Amino acid sequence: MTEQQQPTDNTTEQTQQVVNDNADTVELSGEDSIITKLETQLTQTKAQLAEQHDLMLRIKAEADNIRRRASMDVEKAHKFALEKFAADLLPVVDNLERALAFINREDEALKSVVEGVELTMKSFLDTVAKYGINQIDPLGQPFNPELHQAMSIQPSADVAPNSVTFVMQKGYELNGRLLRPAMVGVSKAPD
Repeated sequence: MTEQQQPTDNTTEQTQQVVNDNADTVELSGEDSIITKLETQLTQTKAQLAEQHDLMLRIKAEADNIRRRASMDVEKAHKFALEKFAADLLPVVDNLERALAFINREDEALKSVVEGVELTMKSFLDTVAKYGINQIDPLGQPFNPELHQAMSIQPSADVAPNSVTFVMQKGYELNGRLLRPAMVGVSKAPD
């Protein structure tokens, strides 16, 4: 019996080995499909990661741009918040200058008035200069259309053509931005 059982055991072992070989093949083909699926998922995940990274960089750049623009807007608001107020104050300086131009400086009774008006105007101009308001007085300078408004053109042999010969009203700028152009007379070459 043992001899008979031996061949059967041997046959059983061979059958199991064939089944195992087939199982290995079946398992390998199952593993191949799983590996293929995983590789496809990995490729898709890498593509999604690249898209998300690109989107993150774009969002970060947009946030930086918004922050920069907001900072510039705040800076401009601080610099030019006084623009309307300053423009409303300019007639006060004009009136002080007119008062000084028309007052008789030779009259002893008016010397203290002249001195008071001059000190008031100087104090006023010094105060507004602290806030970035500067006076444009272009008398004798070349005409600049960005800062000056020509009110008249007169022929003159005494000064170079295209020079400011007189100032009707001084101009002002706030932190480099023109509030009001200077109203001037401009020379031209004699005919």
